[in-house]
Amino acid sequence: MTEKLLFADIDEPGLHTLGVYERRGGYASLRKAFSMTPEDVLAELEASGLRGRGGAGFQMGKKVSFLPKGSMEKYLVCNADESEPGTFKDRELMQKSPHMLIEGIVIASYAAGAQRSFIYIRGEYVLQADVLDAALAEAREAGFIGEDILGSRHSLSLVLHRGAGAYICGEETALLDSLEGKRGNPRLKPPFPANQGLYQGPTLINNVETLSTVPVIIRMGGAEYAKLGAESSTGTKLVSVSGHVQRPGNYEVVLGTPSREIIYGLAGGPPEGREVKCWFPGGSSAPVLTAEHLDVSYDFDSLAKAGSMLGSGAIIVVDDSTPILDVALKVAKFYQHESCGKCTPCREGTNWTVKMLQRIELGEATPMDLEIMASVQDHIMGNCLCVLGDAMAMPISSIISHFKEELEAHMERARLRPAETLVSA
Repeated sequence: MTEKLLFADIDEPGLHTLGVYERRGGYASLRKAFSMTPEDVLAELEASGLRGRGGAGFQMGKKVSFLPKGSMEKYLVCNADESEPGTFKDRELMQKSPHMLIEGIVIASYAAGAQRSFIYIRGEYVLQADVLDAALAEAREAGFIGEDILGSRHSLSLVLHRGAGAYICGEETALLDSLEGKRGNPRLKPPFPANQGLYQGPTLINNVETLSTVPVIIRMGGAEYAKLGAESSTGTKLVSVSGHVQRPGNYEVVLGTPSREIIYGLAGGPPEGREVKCWFPGGSSAPVLTAEHLDVSYDFDSLAKAGSMLGSGAIIVVDDSTPILDVALKVAKFYQHESCGKCTPCREGTNWTVKMLQRIELGEATPMDLEIMASVQDHIMGNCLCVLGDAMAMPISSIISHFKEELEAHMERARLRPAETLVSA
């Protein structure tokens, strides 16, 4: 089931410009929000049940309500550091409809009482950053950003900050450190950003898709928006589908749509003659599911019950032409490379896992090594400063669980190969 909200006009020529965006109803939600009190705007966000679209799935309205009341300096930070492998939805939103994001930021800042805001964009997104820069200039010129916006007595500064290509800066506290000019390392929590975030002030952090949904909620009304989707997974979700599918790309689906309908119906399924071997429902950090799970409803709770998670909404499909060891090695090597090295379970665990997988490839491992490796993943999970260690441990653990026989068969074949044919990955 599809319902276009964020992607309703996404391919409209010139939508990235203020003139076309306003002609399509842009900034009407901002004017409507300013006719309400900040408390009423927050009530609409809470009524919508909107859960964060960046990965954690925490309710946005509750997040805003956690900010302390008072006249202290508050901050809003948009996490546009879209670095999760398989995820490319925010890129399309920023490139084609930057004003939707800006409008969402201004409305959210009004509800939160924040007067300073930042967009932290991934360093590799050069084109998207340039498009946002141009849109910000238009918005300032038109009075949608600045002092006393549209006579509302709400003022907001908005700064675009370009990252330098570190995956760890997608983690909210590492992002804050990077934004402050420090090395992007995750912070120990508590204190949480809502109480002590950017420059030690109360900070609301949301990702691009979440903030872009805010104008839609204000336009529709929170209760009306909540009618879409599943019970605890309301609204629509942008899904990036990649890998072994015939029509890869971004799709907007109502949460609760069967996963098979997304992979086969929208994305065309694997190439002819191939079958789905496994798929990541929420980017490379989500535990893999198999073909048996294709009929699972695509929403937060159903995927959690199936043993995985919705995450960032990136579906990566792997067909039966690919050895599962190749998938495991690529995942583990990515997180080994991107670990900031601050905490031992992640620094040593990712490195050790890569070496163990290479032992399997070379035929030097035994079936017992799989049990040891699964145990190591269990010891990584929940014991790191941030979720980067878990992001490797969860998919690797699920691969061992679902494909133990294939990994054991690979060990056996590798042991029988002549030594000169063995090449390390």
